[in-house]
Amino acid sequence: MPNTIHLLPDHIANQIAAGEVIQRPASAVKELLENAVDAGATEIKLYINDAGKALIQVVDNGKGMNATDANNAFARHATSKISTIEDLFQIRTMGFRGEALASIAAVAQVSLKTRRAEDEMGTAVEIENSKVTETSAVACPVGTSISMKNLFFNVPARRNFLKSNSAELKHIIEEFTRVALAFPEIYFSLSSNGQDVYHWEGGPFKQRAIQVLGNSYQTKLVTVGEKTDYLTITGFVGKPDTAKKTRSDQYFFVNRRFIKSAYLHHAVANAFEGLIAKENFPSYLLYIDLDPAQVDINVHPTKQEIKFEDDKIIYSFVQAAVRHALAQFSVAPSLDFSLDANIQQLDAIQKPFTDEKYNNTTKQSLYEGFSKKNQAHLISRSENASKQDWKSFFTDIPTANESQEAAGESYIVKASSMGLYKEGNPLQIEETASLVQLHQTYIVAPSHSGMIIIHQQLAHERVLYEKFQKASAQPHATQKSLFPVVLELSVSDAILLEDIMEDLAIIGYEIEPFGQNSFIIQGIPADVISGNEKNAIELLLEQFKHFSGDIKFSKREKLIRCMARQMAIKAGQALSHKEMHALIESLSDCDIPTITASGAPTYVEFKEDYLDGLFSK
Repeated sequence: MPNTIHLLPDHIANQIAAGEVIQRPASAVKELLENAVDAGATEIKLYINDAGKALIQVVDNGKGMNATDANNAFARHATSKISTIEDLFQIRTMGFRGEALASIAAVAQVSLKTRRAEDEMGTAVEIENSKVTETSAVACPVGTSISMKNLFFNVPARRNFLKSNSAELKHIIEEFTRVALAFPEIYFSLSSNGQDVYHWEGGPFKQRAIQVLGNSYQTKLVTVGEKTDYLTITGFVGKPDTAKKTRSDQYFFVNRRFIKSAYLHHAVANAFEGLIAKENFPSYLLYIDLDPAQVDINVHPTKQEIKFEDDKIIYSFVQAAVRHALAQFSVAPSLDFSLDANIQQLDAIQKPFTDEKYNNTTKQSLYEGFSKKNQAHLISRSENASKQDWKSFFTDIPTANESQEAAGESYIVKASSMGLYKEGNPLQIEETASLVQLHQTYIVAPSHSGMIIIHQQLAHERVLYEKFQKASAQPHATQKSLFPVVLELSVSDAILLEDIMEDLAIIGYEIEPFGQNSFIIQGIPADVISGNEKNAIELLLEQFKHFSGDIKFSKREKLIRCMARQMAIKAGQALSHKEMHALIESLSDCDIPTITASGAPTYVEFKEDYLDGLFSK
């Protein structure tokens, strides 16, 4: 019988290994950039075409290779970083596995040009399907230029699984950014389809942080710096007002290697407890430097997940370092003594305190109990007089209804007739029916058979959601901005905005490109209050990224949901009686008024018999 076990050909074994190492164009970008860093380069340039599907090229001014090394570099398990098993536990370089170039050569057409400073001529190597097709001497600058074309040309099934160009470009930028943040002293540039995207001069950590995060972080970063015998933690955390709905601005580096760690993120989040909302995520850029022997970086093929010898001590150090930084820069919770703006409009506040009123007040014994020494527990001898004093303090004060109406607040009037309410839909409430806003979040309204409690934010989300859905069939009206606003975004956000710009136009936004990663907002939806266009778009992009993990919805559906959530009136916002009626009427006109698009109830109805049962014996 023939043997059933046989050795795989090298090119097939390399393709299998490539499945772990090169999952998408961004994976190849990461490997090539890290090799350039390990080569001692001070300048690294990345060129991509068609989101890396057609071309990925990395050019560096590192030490280069001789002809023999250039050929051996593409062999499996070839590396210059490891000689003995002990070296595995003292790794401080990036690319050390000896599989990256072999994997790239297995799934792309690769060209390499390299020269050392001591060599007059360089070496050119052409590789296809893991085989060297040509080697020659060539004139080239010191360093290495490696390009890979037609990724997955020989594995069409893998190529079909790649996402859209905008999605793949986003992943490339993420990998490029992580390497650039890890080595701020190196010059990095990125060009896509012949257009410059990034060109970052080398410099200190903060300069690179601002380059990546944006100029808005110039005054919003708090320096973190703690040094112990065990480890050193440096970097920055964003002030509480930089917290976002997504984890987009969160970076951990261990010995200059980007890592993902939910455990360490929890340590930072704990340090921010009480400073930001629970649903928000803090921004941070933290570098941890410790003995490589204390870290195992071989737990995942991408090396982004690692293990520490003592997780708990790392957690404690990170949490303490962030807390110390926040305390040192006086970024801590404070009591809010500011008054509600509506209180300032009350009748009692607005009216002047006349001399006559002052004299009448100071003559009363109650006033003495608060103004004279040792009077805090004084009890008046005359019980009737004491009662009279208390009563006089509240004379000439308007009733609750009068004062609330004067301040534009909601008010309560007991319903004396069932004729106030329409039959059927509990949301069909007459304008004469009185409403009350509870905790500036809920609207309590009488219904034909009891009462309803409406969540103002969720109700408005439903109203806006249906309005934006209908706008897909008929574009929403746009109001031109008298003074157009210029919006500057990070590269990844700029790519995302370009991707959804057409859908934004249908909803009523008129946005045009305005230079590199900049846009100009020419118009906004007609029913949106102008004056905060820039912040609205930034929040919209954050919401969209928050929804992007849910693949069951189309791009337009995600955008509509984001718009509805962002533009809805928020819990905690005071509403006038007229505004509450208008909201309920709009909700009543919805096709599905009972729930939001995500399935949360917009209101709850309490029947009269249920209410009666609450008070029965």
